[in-house]
Parts: sequence; structure tokens; C-alpha cells
Amino acid sequence: MSAGVYVHVPFCLTRCGYCDFNAYEALEHLRGRYVAALMLEAELAAPAWSREEFASVFFGGGTPTTLEGEDLAALLRSLRALFSISSDAEVTIEANPDTVDALKLAGLLDAGYARLSMGAQSFDSAVLGALERVHNPDSVRRAMHAARDAGFANVNLDLIYGADGETVDSWERTLLETIELAPEHVSAYALTIEPSTPLGRKVQQGLVPGPDSDLQADMFELACVSLAEAGYRHYEVSNWAKPGFECVHNLGYWERRLYLGIGAGAHSYRDERRWWNVRPPQEYLSVVEAGRLPIGGEEVLDRSAAHLEEIFLRLRILEGLPTSMVDPEVSTPFIESGLLRHDDDALVPTERGMLVLNELVLALAN
Repeated sequence: MSAGVYVHVPFCLTRCGYCDFNAYEALEHLRGRYVAALMLEAELAAPAWSREEFASVFFGGGTPTTLEGEDLAALLRSLRALFSISSDAEVTIEANPDTVDALKLAGLLDAGYARLSMGAQSFDSAVLGALERVHNPDSVRRAMHAARDAGFANVNLDLIYGADGETVDSWERTLLETIELAPEHVSAYALTIEPSTPLGRKVQQGLVPGPDSDLQADMFELACVSLAEAGYRHYEVSNWAKPGFECVHNLGYWERRLYLGIGAGAHSYRDERRWWNVRPPQEYLSVVEAGRLPIGGEEVLDRSAAHLEEIFLRLRILEGLPTSMVDPEVSTPFIESGLLRHDDDALVPTERGMLVLNELVLALAN
């Protein structure tokens, strides 16, 4: 079974109000030490993964492209030297549109980063303001054109819908602008409110309203229709791709393949064991520089937890859940109501079913 390696870069230009990721601003002074620590952690982890072949590498964050291009190239070379990474492995790097230009993008492509994932979020300036994003719509357009000029043939645009003040009409314009730019892949996520974030605190204090779930459902349905008409295949709840451009790395998570996480707060999974690194970058640096793996915690999934997780993850993707895993008496009502459909020997949620995925999982797991 092929594996994936994820590299976490926690640095950002600014911290967006909705973001609950392990990301930080104003830590530029740590970048050199952090790059060296990533290489050292990879070296420490490599012996335990010597028998695995890796089909994907994913640099996420944070904003990996806040690092210098030379450092990113060196990191990828180091990973290829330490691990058995397939010659045709998918190599992705996330980018904020304001952190890349034609020269940097050309260097990244030359270094082996053949898939680019950019955080567009919206093409409505007011929505970007509500999300506290630092870029503007023109930045996305410029970065997308620069990526094409550099030679990128596999680009994802990330979108978020349901922010304060966003309407269905505004969301439709964002979808149309996205389709016009013709990325090979589109990720569209409903805005969720995490209590520990600045936006979460504003919602709790009544300063801004939380997302309207009915409005978000309408926006999801509009995305399904618009992207399908533009030739994108809806292969996972929040992801659409032109044929052949599905994200190999993320499919690994949903198919429960092995993955190794490197960097502050990164998660790993193998043999029903999941473990994660310490989150604060300074603590991460101290542990790795002392020559130790920076593991901050772990969990071992028992049979019941593993079964529930498999159902949840399999129902997120078009391959679906094998019918053998579910009692027909349980699944039939959901098929009849149009929330599930049969696809050969699998049960697959319809787009209506994706809106109530958690309820489906709990019902089918019993």
C-alpha cells in the first residue's frame, strides 16, 4: 500500500480570523532553524519507513511559500534522498497568492513541485475582508496567470463559502470566476466556526453572525451544479477535479492509506495508530535539535473506532462504502429517500446525502 508524506510549514503573512490550523505570523526569524529541523526530523523518522513507497508529498501550512525557493528545493531533495518516493509521485505545495511570482513559481516547478494549491477563498473583496484574508481577487488572478506562465499544468484553487455578508449571487460570481481561470482542481469548503479562533470569539460575543446552514446548503448545491456543468467531477464531499486530476495525497487520507507527518503539529498514521508532533514551533525546534522525534501524543484505534472511521471516510468519496459492510435493512431507507445510491457493489452518498453525511455515518455504523 503506497503512503504519503506531509510537511507542515507553520509560517503565515497574517493569521486569518477563521483559521484553526497550526499557523503563526511574525516568526520569520525561525525559518532557517525550522528548515534544518524538518530535514533532521525526516532523517530521524526515515528508518521506520524504509519499507514504504510514497506516492505523494504535500507541503501545507501555514503558507509553505513564505520559505525561500532554495530552501523548499533543498527540502524536497532531502525527502527524496531519505525515502522511497515514486518517480511519478504527486508533489503538492500550498501557496498564498501574495507569496508567489513567476520567478518563484518557475523555481518550484523546476525543483519538482508539480502541483500547486492556492488559497483563493473568494473573488468578492467584501467576503475576503470578512475572512480577514490579506490578498485581493486580483492577486489570485495574477498568481494563476503566473503559474500558467511558469508551466504549472496542475493547479487547485481553494474556496470557502458562507462568510458573513456572502450571498448566493456573490458565491455564484466566485464560482464563475474560478471556472473562467480553469484550474484542474477545485476545493470548496463551508465556513465552520472554531471557538478558539478570533472569528469564533466574535460569533460567541454576538459581534458577527455565524454561518447560516440553510444558505450554505444552497451554496453547496450551486457549486455542485456549476462545477459539474464546467466538466469537474465531484469525487469527494468538498472536492471537484477535471478527469485524472483528483488529489492523490488527500485520497490517501480518505482511503486510510499510511501517511507520515513532518513538522510542528503534523499527524502520522500507520497500523491503526495515529500520532502527532508537538504544536508550538519553538518546542518543536527544541525537541528535534536535541535529536529526538517530536511526538506530542498518540492514539490507537480499537476495532469499533476504526470501523466508524472507515465508514465516515469511505462515504466522503465516490468509491463509497462496500455494500457488504452495511445491513440492507439499514441502507434501503436511505436509498429510497435519495440520500444514497448503489454503484456496483458500493453505497455512495448522493449530493443531497453529502449534506447530512454525519447522520448517514451514524445510522450506517450501527
